[in-house]
Amino acid sequence: MPKLTDTQTIILSAGAQRPESIALPLPKGLAGAAAKMAVSKMIEHGWLQEVDANLRRGEPLWRETGDGHGTTLVVTEAGLLAIGIEPVVAATMTNLHKAKLELVATPQNETETPTALATPKPIAIRAGTKQAKIIALLQRPEGASINEIVEATGWAAHSARGMISGGLKKKLGFDVSTTSDEQRGRIYHIDVSI
Repeated sequence: MPKLTDTQTIILSAGAQRPESIALPLPKGLAGAAAKMAVSKMIEHGWLQEVDANLRRGEPLWRETGDGHGTTLVVTEAGLLAIGIEPVVAATMTNLHKAKLELVATPQNETETPTALATPKPIAIRAGTKQAKIIALLQRPEGASINEIVEATGWAAHSARGMISGGLKKKLGFDVSTTSDEQRGRIYHIDVSI
């Protein structure tokens, strides 16, 4: 698989965190021919896909099709895998967020118990992935520094931080805490009881 550029990593990471995995808006400073070239390469690799935009929901437009409609860009399953996020996990998290908003039952009168939220399905993380490696590192009693995560995954430091904040905290809902160590720097931890 081709190596991701920093710009491609940023686009895919941001898209993976948005509802429906919409890749727009693109990062600030990426416009015109540079944006078209970056997006074309990502579509060519199968990381992004151009789909009809739902203008009623306010989805951002990538380009107009000339018939009063337009297209937007979404991150594909291959794009999620390229940044180390399992598509099943991303879909599960989207459903989890929707389930939190949907009520299972509504009280018919004041004597009934308050409305309960839907019980989320357990999140499955495939063993052997970089995401699983990061989780294992953070669950160790000593936690892990960014340098240790970079060494274990081969990612750039900003990609490791993005996975922690976007993939683990926002998408998977892990409570990631940090401490400071004079020799190791900032240390990230996940409580093993999670």
